[in-house]
Amino acid sequence: MAVLSGVEPKEVFKYFEEICAIPHGSGNTKGISDYCVNFAKENGLRYIQDPTNNVIIFKDGAPGYEKSEPVMLQGHLDMVCEKAPGCDIDFEKDGLRLKLEDGIISAEGTTLGGDDGIAVAMGLALLASKDIPHPPLEVIFTVDEETGMYGAADIDCTPLKSRTMLNLDSENEGVLLVSCAGGVTAKCILPISRQTVAGRILTLKVSRLTGGHSGVEINKGRANANQLMGRLLNELSKTVDFGLISVDGGLKDNAIPRESQAKIVVDNKNVEAVNAVVEKFHAIFASEYRIGDPSLSLTVKDCGDGIFAAAAEAGSKKRMIAALVNLPGGIQSMSADIPGLVQTSLNMGILKTYADQMTMSFAVRSSVGTEKDELVSRLVNLMDVLGGTVECDGEYPAWEYKPDSRLRTLMFDVFKKMYGYEPTVEAIHAGVECGLFAGKLPGLDCVSIGPDMKDIHTTAESMDTASVKRTWEYVLAVLKELK
Repeated sequence: MAVLSGVEPKEVFKYFEEICAIPHGSGNTKGISDYCVNFAKENGLRYIQDPTNNVIIFKDGAPGYEKSEPVMLQGHLDMVCEKAPGCDIDFEKDGLRLKLEDGIISAEGTTLGGDDGIAVAMGLALLASKDIPHPPLEVIFTVDEETGMYGAADIDCTPLKSRTMLNLDSENEGVLLVSCAGGVTAKCILPISRQTVAGRILTLKVSRLTGGHSGVEINKGRANANQLMGRLLNELSKTVDFGLISVDGGLKDNAIPRESQAKIVVDNKNVEAVNAVVEKFHAIFASEYRIGDPSLSLTVKDCGDGIFAAAAEAGSKKRMIAALVNLPGGIQSMSADIPGLVQTSLNMGILKTYADQMTMSFAVRSSVGTEKDELVSRLVNLMDVLGGTVECDGEYPAWEYKPDSRLRTLMFDVFKKMYGYEPTVEAIHAGVECGLFAGKLPGLDCVSIGPDMKDIHTTAESMDTASVKRTWEYVLAVLKELK
């Protein structure tokens, strides 16, 4: 039985429920891409499906809008697949189990994929409509946005005639998103040499940090576990003779790491000295981050005595600690144009130690391209001095604020008329696909909106149906005015 059959707008939730029945995690988008192609065929609409599984569907303007300038609507097909312990869903072959309670949609034990399934559902509802006033439409569904915006990076924009784009990949109703940072992943690689030593193995651990998105929440005063571990090891090296076996922390370069741990080897006589330094720095860190990370924990675990371990030789250990302490992190500059907006930052999201090297993966972001390039250059220069290298990947351009945006002005006015109050106009210190499209389509006028969603990318993800209805009506009102 359909869970959403009676929910308004019915034409939107019909497609959303059908989408939720199709596995469509990042990297597994062939099925949902083919679903969109079959939809286009059934509705007699021209379409393009590229080898990456991106889909573009074209529709002529409604009566009276045939000669209007075309408009793009854009969202992404893939979702983040997370499930709660004990959940038996196989994301490769199973659909989602939707729940509806008090007007809130969620999924049983998994992420919902409202980000960005609701954009796809709205796009399909518009394309299937017979009586909605709208200009000619170019509806674009990209893939693998959640893992690096690879679909938007690969898509061929030459068939597109629109220079006005409505992106439907935001999660806060009443917010017009008009600019975003550009970015790149910079992986710093430091070669290390090892020697075999014996002693007592201790594991030092920084944990219970708040973490968060390395763009949106970089300004919340939250600690980076890898940087704290670097500070601890640096202080320890001043007073204790120890061998450094490994240091690892973080899971994603675009997430502020919540945990980091180091394994060291020491003589029995130095164990108490290690404990004293850890206790001292626990107090220091707890004081410094009492607001942003009130649950911060710093611990030592004794793993046993008389163990032989391959620890970094003295020179390698010194360079490893120097890298952790001196490579920049966090906010580097604030915007002079938009109060409170972070302009440039970086985050050491993933730290790993292998047999012959230590790697540090940074998410570098800036709304100013030259500052982003300069920050990468600093990493390159520092790593060169330390005997290491830097590899860059996944670069995407900034979506720059457009002072004379006709679309933003129109959407602002339509919103105020519909809602009775003014929308919030925001820029974001994170990457969105609008930046990639703006880089490919000079002069693109773009705004991103969306209904209220909470806890996206988690098993608590939810979407407000009343907000979806209002947002849908808002999109239709905007399209009506774009004549």
